[in-house]
Amino acid sequence: MALLETDPMHQFVVQPVLELPTLFGIDLTITNSALFMIATTLVTSFGLILLTGRGAMVPTRSQSIAEILYGFVADMVRSIMGEEGRAVFPYVFTLFIFILVANLLGMLPGSYTVTSQLVVTLALGLTSITLVVITGFIKNGFGFLKLFAPAGLPPVMYILIVPIEFISFLSRPFSLAIRLFANMMAGHTLLKLFGGFVLSLSSLGAIGIAGAVLPLAVATAVTALELVIAFLQAYVFAVLTCIYLNDALHPSH
Repeated sequence: MALLETDPMHQFVVQPVLELPTLFGIDLTITNSALFMIATTLVTSFGLILLTGRGAMVPTRSQSIAEILYGFVADMVRSIMGEEGRAVFPYVFTLFIFILVANLLGMLPGSYTVTSQLVVTLALGLTSITLVVITGFIKNGFGFLKLFAPAGLPPVMYILIVPIEFISFLSRPFSLAIRLFANMMAGHTLLKLFGGFVLSLSSLGAIGIAGAVLPLAVATAVTALELVIAFLQAYVFAVLTCIYLNDALHPSH
C-alpha cells in the first residue's frame, strides 16, 4: 500500500469503479477514466448553464467569467479563420472548455486526469481532423486536395511534395494527442514524485521533516506550473485545431 501511495505512475492506471453488466457484448463497466470524463462533461455543461442562466444585461461576476471565456475563444477563432470561423466556433469552444475543465479536475486530490490517457487525447485529435476533412470537402469540394499540392511549384517537385504533405496531414491528430498527453502525464508524474519525497522524508522524524521542506517547495511550484499548463495546453489544442480548419477553408494558401 505504501508503495502504491508513492508510485508516480499508479495514478494513471485505469481501474473499474462501478461494475455493470455486459450489454450486447459491450462492457458497460465505468472506470475512473470514464467517470471523470462524465464529470468533466457535467461540470462543463452545468457550469456554463449556471454562469449564463440569468443572462442579465449588466453581467454578474459569474456571467462575466463565461463571457470572458466566450470572447477569448471567439477572438482566437476570428483572428485565425476570419468570419468564416463562426461556423465551427461551437466546436472549438466546446473543445477548449472540455480540455481545460478536464485538466483542472485532474489537479484535485484523489481525482483522475483523463487527458493523461493517450486514447482520450487521440480521440479528440481524430475528431478535430475528421471535422477538418468534412469542412474542407463541404467548402471546396475536391479543391480541398490542393492542400497537398501547393500552387506555384515546378511539376517535378510534386512527386516529392505531395507525399510529404499527405504524411504531414496524417500526423496532425497524433501530434495534437501526444502533445497534450505527454505534458499532462509528465507534470503529474513530477508532482507525484516530489509528493512522494515529502511523505518519505516526513516519516524519518524531525530531521526528515526539515529535509522535506525543499521537495515541498518544489511540489508547490510544480502545482502552480501545472495550473498554467492546464490552461496553456487547452489553448494550444484549440489554436492548432483552428489553424488546421483554416487550411481546410483555404487549401490553396
